[in-house]
Amino acid sequence: MKTTHRSRTTNSFRTRTYSQPLNWALLIVLSTLGVWQTPTRIVQGQASRSVRFTDSLKLQEVEPGVEYGQSTSGHASKDELTGPWFINVLRIDLKRARLKIVHALDEGVGLETVSSLAARYRAPAATNGGYFRIAGTYRGESIGLLVLDRRLISEPYNERAEFGLIDTGDKTEVIFGHLRFAGKISVGLVKHSVQGLNRPLSPDELIVFTPKFHRTTLTNPDGIEVVVRRNRVAAVRDLKGSSEIPADGYVISAVGSAREWVKTHVRKGGRVNFAWRLNSIESGDIGWMRAYSMLGGGPQLIKVGKVAITDKEEKMAPGFATDRHPRTAIAKLESGKLLLVTVDGRQPGVSAGMTLEMLAELLLEFGAVEAMNLDGGGSTTMVIHNKVVNRPSDQTGERPVSDAILIFPKPN
Repeated sequence: MKTTHRSRTTNSFRTRTYSQPLNWALLIVLSTLGVWQTPTRIVQGQASRSVRFTDSLKLQEVEPGVEYGQSTSGHASKDELTGPWFINVLRIDLKRARLKIVHALDEGVGLETVSSLAARYRAPAATNGGYFRIAGTYRGESIGLLVLDRRLISEPYNERAEFGLIDTGDKTEVIFGHLRFAGKISVGLVKHSVQGLNRPLSPDELIVFTPKFHRTTLTNPDGIEVVVRRNRVAAVRDLKGSSEIPADGYVISAVGSAREWVKTHVRKGGRVNFAWRLNSIESGDIGWMRAYSMLGGGPQLIKVGKVAITDKEEKMAPGFATDRHPRTAIAKLESGKLLLVTVDGRQPGVSAGMTLEMLAELLLEFGAVEAMNLDGGGSTTMVIHNKVVNRPSDQTGERPVSDAILIFPKPN
């Protein structure tokens, strides 16, 4: 997926300094400028259809606090406007079950099927998660926000929708919204912005690679890399690439004009600090400060109980919202429960796929008050008790993905 990054002016705020990965805490600061605007294209209610998507859907408890259901709605027609739609649903009581976001191979790169991730973690239910790079050296690298156990793995992309998980002790809370990343490295009084984490470099960028990414940076020998251990420069490697990432530090990688800055200001043995921050675009969302894990996807589908699709604001590809594709979505219900849904597609006579408006209408039928789209297409997968219960659209079957959302019953 190719889209361009956009930035907005934000308020100044305190930053969190990165020292050792094991103690790397997350700081969210709320922005009072550039508040995310609800798009003008708002659809309320449902399109005129002869049958509700959920009329034939019945949910049964498959684990304590985890209900599952499967149905086919609609019927085949020449233009597929009437379906059919093969739908799989998980409804989760967040007082009795918990969620965990995991990355393939437990690194920042690499691919693994949802069923493999569910089996490795012994999760009774799972779906696919966010977008990712599908090929090349960095295949499996997340395209969008990824925070695992309070460690930032990947920064937000194009200000797209994200959700976060908050542990309140007696239950899990889920928050939806949009975040921005800002980072900097400091050498004495001199500072340089950080464009991102754990991903390939674009011209003139400075990127930080952390231990959760991989053993090395996997970079080409066309930039400079600074190996930092406990806030001290352990090595400066120019035009060599693929530096080893220390467990007690990180690697600064820079190309173009950023490389020249590093050559001028960074010396072996000197002190260097890395700090980062996440800004909430919506004002007043203080819940992000308590989130232990976050995942980006997009676009937003529902806001305060109404369809509010932000595909243009999030710079999705043309036709992404209006074409019928396999879809995966996550939603918070009015009841307080959480919904994970897959809708298969690209299979004439079996499942036609949905537009984002149709997907939002499906979620409204369940009582969704907040919802966002996740990665879909051939990635759309749901696993229950080690079985893939939907019908992935790839001819080769289940597609390896970068991350998954796992569901577990809470211990008694």
